[in-house]
Amino acid sequence: MNPLKDKRTATLERIAIAIDRVGDRPEGLESLAACTLRPTANDATDSQNGQDGNAGQDQGSDRDQDGQEHGGGDQAGQQGGNGGQAGNGPVAADDADITTVTPNATGPRLTGNASRGTFTTSCGVNENGLFNSDNIIVAPGVSNGAHHFHDYVGNQANNALASDEDLANADTSCENKGDKSTYYWPVLRLQNGTQEQDANFPGGGIEGNAGEIVTPKQVTLDFVGNPRGEVTAMPKLLRIITGDAKAFVNGTANANASWSCTGFEDRQLKDKYPLCPRGSDVVRTFRFQSCWDGSNIDSANHRTHVAFADTSGNCPEGFKAIPQLVQRIVYDVDAPSLKDGGRTTPLFAVDSFPEQLHKPVTDHGDFINVFDEALMREMVDCINEGRKCGSRADQSGGEPPEQPTQTPGQPTQNPEPPEGDGSAGQEPGDTGGAKPAEPTAGTPDTEPQDDGAAAPPATADPQDAGSAPGKAEPEIRSTTAPTARSTAAAGQAGTTDPYGDDAADAAQSPTAGTPTAQALPPSGADRTEPQEVNGGLADTGAKLWPAPAGALLVMAGVVLLRRVRRGSA
Repeated sequence: MNPLKDKRTATLERIAIAIDRVGDRPEGLESLAACTLRPTANDATDSQNGQDGNAGQDQGSDRDQDGQEHGGGDQAGQQGGNGGQAGNGPVAADDADITTVTPNATGPRLTGNASRGTFTTSCGVNENGLFNSDNIIVAPGVSNGAHHFHDYVGNQANNALASDEDLANADTSCENKGDKSTYYWPVLRLQNGTQEQDANFPGGGIEGNAGEIVTPKQVTLDFVGNPRGEVTAMPKLLRIITGDAKAFVNGTANANASWSCTGFEDRQLKDKYPLCPRGSDVVRTFRFQSCWDGSNIDSANHRTHVAFADTSGNCPEGFKAIPQLVQRIVYDVDAPSLKDGGRTTPLFAVDSFPEQLHKPVTDHGDFINVFDEALMREMVDCINEGRKCGSRADQSGGEPPEQPTQTPGQPTQNPEPPEGDGSAGQEPGDTGGAKPAEPTAGTPDTEPQDDGAAAPPATADPQDAGSAPGKAEPEIRSTTAPTARSTAAAGQAGTTDPYGDDAADAAQSPTAGTPTAQALPPSGADRTEPQEVNGGLADTGAKLWPAPAGALLVMAGVVLLRRVRRGSA
């Protein structure tokens, strides 16, 4: 009964938060969350038919008429009837073997006037563990407004109560201190039974978001240009949300996240988590809206002030092209063992609202522009002039190696596929141990503005997912009653549904009218993964010097032999 109790607790907490806005919180609400199991009048009959007195609660697994597998009574920390350790997802059907996906990623059609530059900002991977379940864009002034945890990089003052002045004066995790922008997204968790500090708090366990939070292996933040012409500067404090946190309920009109694997980024998934073969990491990608209405930094539904360009790069009438944020997040997580419900290798999923069941289609990202004006001008000039600028160092502090060139359609370098027959329900097999160098993606070179955004080389002996050294415990910021802000933004919170499936949202979305299985463009269709380079220059010289030395000895021997022959003659 624990999953049901957790859901009831989360619902009661939301009711209490709503009451807090207008009055005092009533006492004793928590006691209403408890659930008990009562035997029915049919128990005796069921026992005579060979069923136990608990109406099948202690059975192993059974199957319904459609052949769908349902867990038995032991669901704690495992794949249960609704999946996941909290009972509300994910399930095996949420995963797909990336090696069986047909290459589907295409880049924009560039014209001669395209702005082809790339500006990269490096802001870390949230290694300091800054989390909360607020959403300053959608629910300013409301504690636990997101009902799920976010990773934050960039601005370090991001919470529901932060004012514009707070953001402007905050520290930043970005290498270039002129970038105090905030970048955030739902955390990824392993369904492995780990009790994080948020296990008993709103946004965490009581919302059904359970398990170990995984620190990304790499986060790449690229700003790219427009396929048809130049871009203009973003206004200060522009707010953009992309994707739909409620897409499982609302429909996919605003869904805008892509899932793939390193070495396979010419294959993108929207409604499945990828099962990656050994030596390949999970990649989630967001392409943000790249057109701005020219006057507003936000809108009532947080969407209509920005829009997506069409496939030719045209913005809607009255909108201006701005630099497009392409956010790519890489995780060193192993493909889950589907045959045993994730017992051997755990399932993974993004945090979500309780009713969204941790579906991958609900993935989303948020951005607030807090670049200083001089750095924003530098970004615009860089992109319009076709240059590559900004911080290009990878997360380990070194420059990524030059990307190899590959013919479009060329197969990858024989990565080892998951075991099984290739169906989404097959177990990928043992993915433990050190990962070799990442395979090279065979993707067409159609998107020059994404050049250079490759992931760093794979390293030997990678850390276990989510257990990077120095990983801080989650910072809980959503356990107090909400405080209303005396601002227009705070008054606007809760008046509209930013995740609603309205016509305006559908019209601007690149996925409007598309089925849930359709793939979205990746962060870089032309990106290939660099291969691992082992050993330094001294090692390389030590391995190469015997060859020329041996050649010299052979030549000396030939000369000596000729002289001996001449002397004997």
